[in-house]
Amino acid sequence: MKKLFGDQLNRLRYSNDDHAIYVIPTYSAVDGKTLVAGGGFELQHRAVKEAGYPPVKTLQDYERVIQSYLDKHPTDENGNKNIGLTLNADDWHMFISVTNPAAETTGKSGDGEYVIDPKTYEATYHYRTEGEKEYFKWLNHMYNGGLLDKESFVQKNDQYVAKIASGRVIGLIDADWGYADGEKSLKTANKLDQTYGHYSVMLSDAYKDNRFQSTGFMAGWGVGITTACKDPVRAIKFLDYLASEQGQILDNWGIEGKHYTVQDGKRVVPEEVQNRIINDNTAFSQESGIGFYSNLGAHYGDGVLDATGNYYTKNFPEQIVSTYTSADKETLKAYHAATWKDLFPQEDEFPVKAWGAAWNIAVPGDDEVTILGNKMKDITWKQIPQAVMAKPEDFDRLWDKYQQALLDAGVEKMEKGFTAYVQNVVKLWNE
Repeated sequence: MKKLFGDQLNRLRYSNDDHAIYVIPTYSAVDGKTLVAGGGFELQHRAVKEAGYPPVKTLQDYERVIQSYLDKHPTDENGNKNIGLTLNADDWHMFISVTNPAAETTGKSGDGEYVIDPKTYEATYHYRTEGEKEYFKWLNHMYNGGLLDKESFVQKNDQYVAKIASGRVIGLIDADWGYADGEKSLKTANKLDQTYGHYSVMLSDAYKDNRFQSTGFMAGWGVGITTACKDPVRAIKFLDYLASEQGQILDNWGIEGKHYTVQDGKRVVPEEVQNRIINDNTAFSQESGIGFYSNLGAHYGDGVLDATGNYYTKNFPEQIVSTYTSADKETLKAYHAATWKDLFPQEDEFPVKAWGAAWNIAVPGDDEVTILGNKMKDITWKQIPQAVMAKPEDFDRLWDKYQQALLDAGVEKMEKGFTAYVQNVVKLWNE
């Protein structure tokens, strides 16, 4: 484990007053790079193909693909109305599908509900920052223009997934795991052109997508050994084994000769095993146990090579490509890309964030910052949908009302309180 964490050990410290290490962080990977682009703005392959594979870089580009497809195909083959864009606002899905994109499309990396100033480490509730009003105004425009599903803010998650499974939804703004069950149904039905590609879409070309900006190693969640443990030495040896090269290969790849083979020095997953991983992943994972120990043991991230020159994880470019459908490959070829990640700015174009990620910074539940944060969430989740669904001439008034409601509820006090937590983390990790 000491070898694994290396110069990141400072990030395992407990606090500025107590530098001891009480927990082995296991949720975050060490030294890895994000190689899979599973988020962004999604479009069905058939829509971008029919549009001639145009650049999809701005909200206007994205909207044009949806509009042009619906103009030609207002209904599906059964006469059911096609849907331009639908959102998932069911409980916490609101963050992923409705509100986070306002920050992402205006060039702010993933820090949850905050934007962090990289020089002063001051935190601002991201809805109060430049460009976000315009993003939600675009959603209002999509809603009033009939391109945004009228049920977006009232449907439940299962209804959202069912719509996707019907093949009628042209565009999504979500993470792939949020709509995976619906897309699996399309794949099973061999409706591959109705599955989705991922695009880096910004409010305008004035912004740069930095969703893949590196956080560096993030400590946080992990495994501790209690004082009641009967054999702490055996426990730490087990955790140390999971962090070893052998332990990580076993967890990520399985058993040699059963789940992978070695050909010309490279680990290769047999076709029949790969088919099960793609098409029957839940059952396969339960049977094999592959991946079940990732959040129990410290581990390297994607793109890191082991002593044999193979990758520790299966998320590397060649293996990622092997999971793509023929429709994925056809679309990517048209955009001169090998993976969806190729369509996004790369992480080496940005500095590593000194605070990791703001959403990973622990704040006690009884802290005023948390209490105020819950108030802001309630206001935001009520008033953002109201503004999006309003008549265009009412949007500015409702947005101003929303901003004032945040001020009245103490948003500035919340920002100041969270700023202290961010600055404490920077000090802890870097001094």
